[in-house]
Amino acid sequence: MKPYSVLMAVYQKEKAEYLKESIVSMLSQTVPADEIVIVCDGPLTDALDQVIKEMINDCPGLFRIVRLKRQGGLGNALKTGVDACRNEWIARMDSDDISVSDRCERQLRAQEQTGADLVGGFAEEFTKDISDSKASRAVPETDGEIRRFARRRNPFNHPTVMFRKSAVLTAGSYRDCACFEDYDLWTRMLGCGAKGYNIQKTLVYMRAGDGMYARRGGLRYALRGVNARWRIYRGGYCGLWDFFVSSGGQVLVSLIPVKCRSGFYRRFLRR
Repeated sequence: MKPYSVLMAVYQKEKAEYLKESIVSMLSQTVPADEIVIVCDGPLTDALDQVIKEMINDCPGLFRIVRLKRQGGLGNALKTGVDACRNEWIARMDSDDISVSDRCERQLRAQEQTGADLVGGFAEEFTKDISDSKASRAVPETDGEIRRFARRRNPFNHPTVMFRKSAVLTAGSYRDCACFEDYDLWTRMLGCGAKGYNIQKTLVYMRAGDGMYARRGGLRYALRGVNARWRIYRGGYCGLWDFFVSSGGQVLVSLIPVKCRSGFYRRFLRR
């Protein structure tokens, strides 16, 4: 199978124990990576640095640590990380989620079978333990379904994605688009002719709970969502009606109380 890199970004507010679980889940893959790139987005806590040090000592030569002097946001960190990866295939991983053990093997096989440049899958949400999953975010399977879905909603679960580096660079790579860096990139990739595919199985367990839904609310988050969709519209990927429908929905869901938002997500946007 093709060699691949794992790309992660971490910043000081994240929990060291979650970072360790996340890295271990990638070290336990049935088809292991030959490189794990971790971008430190600004100075980290001593606990986070200790986890990274332990991982490097346990797996010498596997990790490439890129340290940014100051926090510049996820888009900037991942853009730097993509450039640092030496392999054509890159598996994205968040620093607080857990991948299933055969995630990357499934993605590499799916890429060989479909010729996709961007391969994702389902993300299952949990609170304390992965056995206590609450909901799953399903995403469309085929390239045609993904393209239609992307006009109004994000067609991939970011921490599940494995992509072709050259396709990301052709589209302009990640850029600053707070909270929606991934959606912004996917639509540009699809617009440049990249082919997408989503495995119809859970690839990653995502930490959720009301804390996640709280972060997806408020006027600031709503405006960021509208800004991202305006960029997508101006980029020519969707129509004006798609922009108004998706932006209106974003604002409405962002401004309702957290408990209502959590219920809405789980009832209508999850399964």
